[in-house]
Parts: sequence; C-alpha cells; structure tokens
Amino acid sequence: MDNILGVHNCYGCGVCAKVCGKNLIALRLNEDGFYEPFIEDVDRCASCGLCVQVCSYCDDSLAIDRSVRESYAAWSNDTKVLNKCSSGGIAFEIAKLLIEDGYNVCAVKYNAAENRAEHFIAHNKEELIQSAGSKYLQSYTIPGFLQIDKKKKYLVTGTPCQIDSFRRYIKFFRCEDNFVLLDFFCHGVPSMLMWKKYLNIIEKKTGKIYYASWRNKQTGWHDSWTMTADGELNGVPIDWHDSYNMLIREKKSYYNSRLSEGDLFYKMFLRNTCLGKACYDHCKYKMTKSSADIRVGDLWGKTYSKNQAGVSGVLVFTERGESVIQRLKQNNICSFTSVDSNIVMEGQMKEPAKKSLFWMSINKKLKTDASLNCIAWHYLYIIQFVSFVMRVLNKFKRMVK
Repeated sequence: MDNILGVHNCYGCGVCAKVCGKNLIALRLNEDGFYEPFIEDVDRCASCGLCVQVCSYCDDSLAIDRSVRESYAAWSNDTKVLNKCSSGGIAFEIAKLLIEDGYNVCAVKYNAAENRAEHFIAHNKEELIQSAGSKYLQSYTIPGFLQIDKKKKYLVTGTPCQIDSFRRYIKFFRCEDNFVLLDFFCHGVPSMLMWKKYLNIIEKKTGKIYYASWRNKQTGWHDSWTMTADGELNGVPIDWHDSYNMLIREKKSYYNSRLSEGDLFYKMFLRNTCLGKACYDHCKYKMTKSSADIRVGDLWGKTYSKNQAGVSGVLVFTERGESVIQRLKQNNICSFTSVDSNIVMEGQMKEPAKKSLFWMSINKKLKTDASLNCIAWHYLYIIQFVSFVMRVLNKFKRMVK
C-alpha cells in the first residue's frame, strides 16, 4: 500500500498522522466508536508510504517475544503517589524522575471537556499529575504525538500497539537515543459508544463530569474496580495549576461506584463485550511481546494477594530501561523486589480477548438510543447465566471422569 487509506479497524495509534509530512492524516471515531485514520485530501498524497511503514497493524516484524533483562515487584515509597495511582505507582515515578532529568513526558490524561482520554505533553511534575491512574479508554493520541520534537528527549507511554508504532517511527528517523518507551499489560480498549452511554448514567447524579478516576483504591487495591467521578452538581473542580503537593493529595470523590454494586462499565469491559476488533483479532502484544523499554502492570496473583496498598509488576527489556530502574533504586524513590518474570505475568492475559457470545448484537445496540442499563439487562446477564451453566457442566464432567 502507498498509504493507510484502506486500513480500517486498526489500533488507532495515530503514528501515521505524526509521520505524514503533508499533515493529511487525522483520526476520527468510526461507526463502532474506535479511532481510525483517514486522509483529508487524498489527491495531495505523495504516496511516500511512510504512514504504512510506521504502522504496527500492517507489520508484525517487531511483535516478537522479548528477552527479559530484569523483573520486579515494585512500589513507590511516597504514600501519596501510591494512593493516587492504580497499582504501585511505578510508571508515575519513572515519569517524574525523567522530568527531573530534562525529559518531557508524553502520557495520557482524561479530557473532561471532550469526554475522552488523550495523550498530552507534561513538562513538569505539576502537569504530570493528570496522568496518574489508569484510563480504561482508547486514547486520542494526536494532541500529544504531534507536539513531539524528535530532537528533544521524551518518555512516551501508551498501549503496546501505540508504542510499537512509535518505535517504528523513531527507528526510521534514527533518534531512539532521545526516547524512553513504556507500555503496560493491556486487556483491550472499549468502545467510546459504551463510555458515552455510561456517562449518561453517572452524569444524572453528578452533572457534567469534570473529573473521572478509574480503579480508585479507597476501599483497597484488591477491591479497586471502582469508578469515582465529580461533576458540576457536586465537589470542587480540580485546579491543575495548583502546586504538586496540593494535586498529589488523595481526593475524595462524591460519585463512587463499585463492581460489587453492579458497575456497568467494568462488567461490559471485563466481559469483553465491546472491545475493538483489533483487540480480538489482531492483538500480538501479550506477555513479553513488546517494543517498549519497560512494561508495567498490576502484580496480580498469590504472591501479593494480601497487599492492599498496590504493587506494580515490572519487566525490563533494554539497557535503557535498566538504567532508569537503577536510578529509581539508587535514589530510594521506589522499593524493588526481584521476582521471576512468571510471577510478574501471573494473572495477566496470555491470549487476546475472545468476543462474547453477543458481541455483534451488543455492538448494534450501542449505536441505538438504548440505555446501557437496557443493553446490560438484555445481554450481560444472559452471558452471566450461560457462564454459570458452563461452569456447572464442566464441574460435572470432571466428577464423572
């Protein structure tokens, strides 16, 4: 292919838009609620092929098992950081350390005005606070990626597919020495159509959302499948120009929903009912398949099952990543315990997500005026019932054997 015009249902990483010398490529939401590239004025395309060359969706050459140099269980020694972040706070501490070293950080924040997660550039630790915590949405990368100057130093964070494409970009321009790349164990990304229907539910209680936090640890790390939010009807908006010490403090939100209370966002997300097509059919980044220098994630499993503060699992793939971790150790910023890489990956997805039984029907319903509650009652609880029946049948088969 000469350009990405024929690429649909891809990862939506946006690196093709970054590399286009004529600025012809943009990202937009497709009919299923996922970002994909399109060309504004195809007649002006020079057919240089760079957009295809950096596309990780079109090329599998970097999606191979990596050799793990080091693997750790780790957490921030700053209790405020630990409370603010979804697990052990390692990604945030890496970013803060590199900012102090003169790097800029391209990370993800929640843009309440646009109701979306998006990449942005943090130049100092006050701006970096917006990146703390998980954002379980497909990020709109354009605001961050287009600002990156490849002659300057950056930490770039993102999903494995975003980082794979970005690695291709910096390899092509031979500027890898200016970048540290960090990805994470990824479940997949849900449709923005589902997120907008979910907002319709919680904004009836909060008004227009100005703050959202996934996986808040107010009830403990292992019970953190919760959504906290504030809106115009309650709470005080966060002033992102406040000092670091003000912003890093633990924030009590007025809206707090927990999975055990029936939070629909996590039920739809974790049951794989509305992920992107590429997450099901084209994900090639599980376990140690990565183009990053460092991969992080929650360290689930038996080893830290009683820890309620949060622990990050860390895989180090490159010498550059190793040097960053050594700096965190030397400055006593984080605590590290060397563990086998299998412990780090315990509880992580080994294969791409599988489509739920009613994926196609749910996908159609998300495009209608049906509420998320209505969709859940029609399909989600049927899925739960079928899963229960299958577990009973499998247990019976084992007993017979």
